[in-house]
Amino acid sequence: MITGSNAHLLLVEDEPKVATFIRKGLQTQAYTVDVALTGEEGKAFFAKTAYDLIILDVNLPDISGLDLAEHIRQQNRRVPILMLTALDTTADKLLGFEAGADDYLAKPFDFLELLARLKALLRRAGTTEDVDRVLRVADLELDLDERVARRQGQTIDLTAREYALLEYLMRNAGRVVSRVDIAEQVWDIGFDTGTNVIDVYVSYLRAKIDKDYPTKLIHTLIGMGYVLKEK
Repeated sequence: MITGSNAHLLLVEDEPKVATFIRKGLQTQAYTVDVALTGEEGKAFFAKTAYDLIILDVNLPDISGLDLAEHIRQQNRRVPILMLTALDTTADKLLGFEAGADDYLAKPFDFLELLARLKALLRRAGTTEDVDRVLRVADLELDLDERVARRQGQTIDLTAREYALLEYLMRNAGRVVSRVDIAEQVWDIGFDTGTNVIDVYVSYLRAKIDKDYPTKLIHTLIGMGYVLKEK
């Protein structure tokens, strides 16, 4: 069975159904996946987060995936890029490689092949073997192997949902995440504006992570969402 590495991936795919299919499949393999539906959105995500791998569609509605790949390469020469496209001629593939792609997968594709290719790219880049298995923000630690949170060395008892929420916030430390982001990544549901379940769980998490410590790590940005960071 192919398993994930807890790597953080960026998927730039303009077809919502395809993007959802890929994201859900990758999440079952323990990958964290941010989804951008346009090239400009992908560029904005890339500017804010250090990704372990980028899955990039060539045909985007605003800027070309080839142009986006070139932009990424100008900023980061090491992050693996896997390009997806319905254009599968040799000439098309050469254009993708020249733009900075490390691998190229033609649509339609078998999901298991996608998994195998990205796993190989991560292994080649050293991410799968060398990824730090402990996330840290200030004096807060999250051990991904033991699935245990600690602050100042003290173990914090979390429910499965609280753990998932904390992991997502820590993987996006310093970045504002909206309630929609949390709903899709932690609850894997379409966001229901009529429910306050996310706010409730953030409150639960704050009570355990921040309440007894002078430095607060979970912050609310009104109208935007939440961010986990050390002020």
